[in-house]
Formats: sequence, structure tokens, C-alpha cells
Amino acid sequence: MTVQVRIEDRPEVLTAGVRRVVPMEALSQFFSDAFSSTMRVMSEQGVAPAGPPYGKYYGSPSATLDVEAGFPVSSPIASEGEVRAGSLPGGRIASAEHVGPYDDLEKTYAALEQYIGEAGLLPADVMWESYVTDPTLEPDPSRWHTLVSWPIAGERTPAA
Repeated sequence: MTVQVRIEDRPEVLTAGVRRVVPMEALSQFFSDAFSSTMRVMSEQGVAPAGPPYGKYYGSPSATLDVEAGFPVSSPIASEGEVRAGSLPGGRIASAEHVGPYDDLEKTYAALEQYIGEAGLLPADVMWESYVTDPTLEPDPSRWHTLVSWPIAGERTPAA
């Protein structure tokens, strides 16, 4: 699997989503609940998605994940219950398209991390996935497209 990494400047993107700390084995149910709750609040407020759903991760994964899931929006929502207004960061972003099942995403993250390190850059402590393919419409996981985005926090300083 060859991973094509690109670095680009992107604007901040407004979002609506739910953030929780969840055990790894509960991630799928969290996404389902978060997407459903977020769509309900957006619909009630007359706000449509402005792109594919996302999963935003804070820090490094372990047995639990600090994760946010929702949708980009073109106008801010009013927070309601667990659904909050937020954003995906703008600035310099390293990204790569992952094609295949979600279980293989760690390979794309490893390639991104390697590319960022070899370029002398520092990754931010937040990253996100945009789920371009809807698994309910495309049942074959080998055809799923996910855009992985990892902001650049800065450049490595040479050791003195």
C-alpha cells in the first residue's frame, strides 16, 4: 500500500459534534450515536452538513480514546445536550487518502507520521478522519475512502 501525503494550507472548518472519552471497543457505537444526535440537532436548527462526517481524535490512542464525531457545517449551531459547536483546525495540514477498511487506518497514520518526521515537522496532538464513503451505501470495505488529516504544529529545532 503506497500512501500519498500532501501538505496544504486549509481554512478552519466549523463543525457540530459530540465529544467523549470512550473505550476502543465502544468506538463504533459512539460514532453511530454521535452522528445520529448531531444530525437531529442540525435538522432541528435548519443546518445542513457541509461535507462528509468526521472523527476527530485528541492525543494518542490507548485503551480509551478522546474522540469527537460529527459533521462540518456552513453556519454555527447552538449547542444542545452533548452536541456542541466546534471546528476542525485550519493552517498547515498533512493529509493522505486511505482506501480500505477502517481497521487498516493505522497504516495510513504511520505513513503520515513518518512523512511529517522526515520533513522536519512536528505533528499537532489532534487529528481527524473525514469519512468520504458512506458504508451504508458501499458495503465493500475495500472501496471505502477516508481522508486522514493531521495538522502541523511547527518545525523541529535542531539539537544544540
